[in-house]
Amino acid sequence: MGIIRMHNMNFFGYHGISSAEKELAKRYSVDVEIDYDTLKAASSDKLSDAVNYETVYWEILKFFQKNQFHLTETVAERIADILFEHITIAKRLVVKVRKNHPPFPGFMEWVEVECERIR
Repeated sequence: MGIIRMHNMNFFGYHGISSAEKELAKRYSVDVEIDYDTLKAASSDKLSDAVNYETVYWEILKFFQKNQFHLTETVAERIADILFEHITIAKRLVVKVRKNHPPFPGFMEWVEVECERIR
């Protein structure tokens, strides 16, 4: 068993409560961690036995291009659902979504929501 981690993938999305967030895209950063049988992938050296991280990236990009939600929690949970459904070799999946520089009366670098799926 092993883990593949994808860090700091950046996307633009129109998620949030305020009208400004719905009109002006905000930058979101996404981390994904997937536990699966890396030994099988290494032994066969076949992409079909591994996690295709290019596919993971494109699935998340499509999600951001097609969806708009109020809450970062919704964004994180939906991404986790999509990835867990598509990556059938995943035993465990963790998704972290960061909303960078959220509209806030002070300075905040980001807000992060983390969710997990286990098979």
